Amino acid sequence: MWLEDWLHRYPGTLIVISHDREFLDSICNVTLHLEQQQIKRYGGNYSQFEVQRAQQLALQQSAYEKQQRTVAHLQSYINRFKAQATKARQAQSRVKALEKMELIAPAHIASPFTFEFRTPDSAPNPMMVMEDVRCGYRAEDGSEIPIVERVMLSIQNGQRIGLLGANGQGKSTLIKTLAGTLEALSGHVREGKGLRIGYFAQHQLETLRPDDTPLQHLARLAPDTREQELRDFLGSFNFSGDMATAKIAPFSGGEKARLALALIIWQKPNLLLLDEPTNHLDLETRHALTMALAQFEGTLILVSHDRHLLRATTDQFMLVAKHRLQEFDGDLDDYRDWLLQHAAEQRAALKANAAGNGGNAGAAGNGVGAANGVDSGVNRKEQRRLEAETRQKLAHLKKPLQSRIAKIEKEMDALNAEKATLDAFVADPASYEPERKNKLTEAIRREADVNARLESLEADWLETHEELEQIG
Repeated sequence: MWLEDWLHRYPGTLIVISHDREFLDSICNVTLHLEQQQIKRYGGNYSQFEVQRAQQLALQQSAYEKQQRTVAHLQSYINRFKAQATKARQAQSRVKALEKMELIAPAHIASPFTFEFRTPDSAPNPMMVMEDVRCGYRAEDGSEIPIVERVMLSIQNGQRIGLLGANGQGKSTLIKTLAGTLEALSGHVREGKGLRIGYFAQHQLETLRPDDTPLQHLARLAPDTREQELRDFLGSFNFSGDMATAKIAPFSGGEKARLALALIIWQKPNLLLLDEPTNHLDLETRHALTMALAQFEGTLILVSHDRHLLRATTDQFMLVAKHRLQEFDGDLDDYRDWLLQHAAEQRAALKANAAGNGGNAGAAGNGVGAANGVDSGVNRKEQRRLEAETRQKLAHLKKPLQSRIAKIEKEMDALNAEKATLDAFVADPASYEPERKNKLTEAIRREADVNARLESLEADWLETHEELEQIG
C-alpha cells in the first residue's frame, strides 16, 4: 500500500512486472500482453485488459463453448453463496469479487491448467476449538517465547477466514499451531472427529525430495492406486508426460508450489490452512487457484498478501496484532483505512518524541527565511553562506540517524542469512532423526530469537526513518 501511494505521486514513466493484480489495477493505465512471441497493447489496467480480451475470445465459437461451461460452473457457486451470505461488508465484497471472476472467465481459457479440490469425505463441526491458547516457541532450557497469546477460537464447518496483520505479528505461528506442526505453549486445542488438515507453507517446498519425481511423491501418499490414475491427477496440475517422471530438483518455485498443492488436494482435506500460497505463482496459476478455492466445499483459513485472492475466497477477516487474535469487522478497504490510521498514530507519537530535534532543525530553517526576507540587501554570497550553514546543521542532525539505519540494515542482512540457514535445517526431514534432537531444539530456539530480533530491528528501522523525515 505504501509503494502504491508512492508510485501514484511518481511523475515519470513506469514499466512494471507484477503478479499482484490489484497493484497493477491501481497504478497502470496501459497493459502489454505477451503471447505467442507477440506483444499486444491494451488501453487500461489489468482488469480492463481481462475484459477486453474476454470479449475478443468470446467471438470465437470454440472458445465461447468452453467459456460457457466455466461460467455456468462458477455461476452455480455464486448463486449458492448469495443465498447464505449475510449483509456483512466482507460477505458482500466477496459476492462482487466472484461476479467479477465470472465476467473475466473467458480471458483465462488459454490458461495452462485449471483444477478443483476434491470433495471432503466428512465435515466435523466444530472443526477445531482453541481455548486460551498461547502460540509460540519453547527453548531447549524450557523457557517460552510467546508470539500470540490468549487465543479463543472455534472454527466452524464452512467458515472462510482471512488472517490479516503485519509481518512478524504471528500469523504464521498461529497457522503452525492450528496445523499441529507447532505445539501450543499452554491452553487447550481440540480437533473434531474426522478432521483432515491440508497445510501449505513456503518452507514445505524444501521438504520435497529433489531426487524424486512428482509421480513418486504422489505414489507415497497412494501406494495402492493405479499409476494411470496418479498420472491423470498430476496431469490436471500440468505435470504430464515426461514431467511427471522428471526429478524435481530443477523445478521452479512455482512448479514446486503447484506440486505441493497437488499433494494436499489428493488427500481431500476438510480444513485448508494456507500460508502465502501464491508467492511463487504467476497470474494464470493464481487465477486457477482462486477459482478452485472459491468453489472449495470445506473450511479455509488463509494468510496472503494477494488482496484479490482474499476478496474472492474469504468472507470473514481476523486480525493478528499486538500479540492478540481478534475479529476484524470490515473488508479489505476498511483494513486499509485501519492501517493508515495506525500509521498516522505512530507518526504522531514519533513526532512528539522527536520534538526537540525537529524544533532545532526548524529554528535553523526559520533563521534563513528571516535573513532572506527581512534584509533585502544581503548579497548573494552571504545568502549562499547561510544556506550552506543550514544544510550543514541539518546534515549534522541527520548523520547519527543515517549511521543508525546503516547499522540496523547490516545486522538485518546477517540475521536474514542466518534465518535462511535455520529455516532450511528445520525443514529438512533428516533433522528430525533422534541423534540430531539437541541440534534441532537449539535451531528452533535460535530461529525464534532471530525472528524476534528481526521484528524489533524492523520497528527500529521504521522509527529511525520517521525521525529522519521529521528533520527534512
